[in-house]
Amino acid sequence: MPDALSDLWASLSPASQDAIVLVLLLLPTLIVGAIVVAGYRPFPLVRALLWRFRWTNLLFIVLIAVSVGIGVGLIAQERGLRHGTARAAEKFDLIVAAPGSEITMLMAAVYLQPSDVPLLSGEVYGEIANHDHVSLAAPIAYGDSYGQSPVIGTTADFVTHLSGDLAVGQMFASRTEAVIGARVPLQLGATFTAAHGVGAAAEHDAHGDYAYTVVGRMQLSGTPWDRAILVPVEAVWDVHGLALGHAPERIDQLGPPFDADFFPGTPAVLVRADELWANYALRSEFSRADTMAFFPGAVLARLHSLMGDVREVMSVMAIVTQVLVTAGVLAGLVILTRLFARRLALLRALGAPRRFVFAVVWSYAAILIGLGAVAGLAVGVAATAVISRIVTARTDILVRAAMSWPELHLVAGFVSLTVLIALTPALIASTRPVVTDLRA
Repeated sequence: MPDALSDLWASLSPASQDAIVLVLLLLPTLIVGAIVVAGYRPFPLVRALLWRFRWTNLLFIVLIAVSVGIGVGLIAQERGLRHGTARAAEKFDLIVAAPGSEITMLMAAVYLQPSDVPLLSGEVYGEIANHDHVSLAAPIAYGDSYGQSPVIGTTADFVTHLSGDLAVGQMFASRTEAVIGARVPLQLGATFTAAHGVGAAAEHDAHGDYAYTVVGRMQLSGTPWDRAILVPVEAVWDVHGLALGHAPERIDQLGPPFDADFFPGTPAVLVRADELWANYALRSEFSRADTMAFFPGAVLARLHSLMGDVREVMSVMAIVTQVLVTAGVLAGLVILTRLFARRLALLRALGAPRRFVFAVVWSYAAILIGLGAVAGLAVGVAATAVISRIVTARTDILVRAAMSWPELHLVAGFVSLTVLIALTPALIASTRPVVTDLRA
């Protein structure tokens, strides 16, 4: 039987499995509700209480909504950030760099975070570029900037690999031409001079009058490369007074093949193989004493695994926070029931059983919790949209976070747990002394 159930579960679509989990999480609420109100009609009185104390009720609903909204918003945002970072690394099949930290090179070569690393020699680059299974070996040389945009030296093939067809303009054809990312605040035909370095420490006069002219703009990619300025790698070498990667008789050439004797070095090389299996062979071949080869996606997966552990902690913290807030609200409800304790006592005096009073108070609390949870989803959607814009603006990684099944499961679990807690104020209200409340 367990195997049959396991096979049946595996045969269901993911959406069906998520829907079943949602129902199972809500099942305690439905069962408890059915038992509590069985044989009674408490809702006309509950409706009157909701209206009579509407502003206090609204305050409780808002408190629950904010707590739920923050919890589900953080979880959805974490998932959106994982998807955004993975999308940013899609174009980077294999990175070869000097031995060091894979995470440092991932952040530098894929996410354009400045870092000082050793350079690969011309001999190593030639070995990579001339490999039988390599279809693209693009140097990635960084270190200069213009405003908030890093200036990256590379090849025309790399630009095409990133963008496909340009959105406007044409590919650079000389060392003084540049192709810009979709979000760089420059226009076609604009000229600029790059600073040496990045950020506040950049030296703006270090490269003299070496000016670039913008001739093309890449397609929007939703990655940090939307803020990048791409120039021929020969220009980066030239502006720093280095050799140009080519023998003197080919001094004006751009792009490969490069001459190892005139190749000044590059921090990283993007490698793309002609076959998927060849990527693994290349990684093995160039993982050695003088080079480090790694899949950015694999490194990112390890980081996401760590983030997954953080996500679990965040989920637990979100539930605990929501339960604590709701427990505080329910404690407030215990106090609030004192406001209409005389009415409940009058019902008891007229013959209403304790179970009816219990059903009224529990239904009243459960409705507040349910309304707060639903409002919390709306708060979470709004918070997620705002946070996504902020994260996208700060990181240049397009983050599209939205409510999904995990957030619905989180809210369903929260509702079931808190309606069980709501049995406590209902029990307290139903066992209060009738005579004392009538005299009060």
